[in-house]
Amino acid sequence: MEPFDLNSIPSKKGKLAIVTGANTGLGYETALALAKMDFEVVLACRNLDKADKAKSEIKAAYPDAKLMCIEIDLSKQRSVRAFVKQFVLHYKQLDLLINNAGIMMTPYEITEDGFEQQLAANYLGHFTLTSLLLETLEKTQRSRIVMVSSLAHKRGEIRFNDPHFKSGYKEFEAYAQSKLACLMFAYQLDKRLKAKGYQTKSLAAHPGVTITELIDHFSPVIKSLARVISPLLFSSTDRSALSILRAALDPQVKGGEYFGPKGFREYRGDPIIVDSTRDSKNEDAQERLWKLSEELVNTPFFK
Repeated sequence: MEPFDLNSIPSKKGKLAIVTGANTGLGYETALALAKMDFEVVLACRNLDKADKAKSEIKAAYPDAKLMCIEIDLSKQRSVRAFVKQFVLHYKQLDLLINNAGIMMTPYEITEDGFEQQLAANYLGHFTLTSLLLETLEKTQRSRIVMVSSLAHKRGEIRFNDPHFKSGYKEFEAYAQSKLACLMFAYQLDKRLKAKGYQTKSLAAHPGVTITELIDHFSPVIKSLARVISPLLFSSTDRSALSILRAALDPQVKGGEYFGPKGFREYRGDPIIVDSTRDSKNEDAQERLWKLSEELVNTPFFK
């Protein structure tokens, strides 16, 4: 593929994008970049006060930005469904769904739906959201879904017999499982979309390593060190968002591709197609995860 130049992408006036977790970090930088390209952007956020602040900041940088804030808590299935009801009241198209929102290495908690909270917020909420928005996506020509995964997927394992860590909870293992699930879902979704003759593409991306509010649950010492070391080793958040933006915008992309930085260990660098673990590409495991996900959220993905 040719190198990706964000500045070569023409205006997307009349196009619509949803970015989950758009109030901060990668989500904010993604929403800002899309707004500058004349997308109308729905900032899908858990905290509406923070979403409104992000909206004001984007407007300050780009006064012509068309933005709407709609509340969503991906860790709660009822909130995901309420978001979709609000969305379809306002919009009849959806060109881009950027499934970005996430939490990282949080203390053990089971959500109101009975899910381990990292799996719920990072993966299962997005699984349901994508399912409920698929009809609108498919009606919108050249639409795309981008799942944001992580380098952590390489150390992940889907605990089919105990996905909610009812025994032996470890923060990083739960996070890695959720990000592996996101990637497996992106791959399997694209296979199913193609098999059904859909035009919507499913892709995945990871940002490399960057410091965002995901580290809020780390100790103060670790957070301080991370912020000192980060500029020396890792990408800025706006640069890290380029992998997501390439998956979303590059006209050369094909469904089922995975984008990340091309530098050392994929920590930083220009966005390119990257590989993933054998486990992530195991089609039997993907299908098993899909079936489990449908059972957990109590709804078939394709209506």
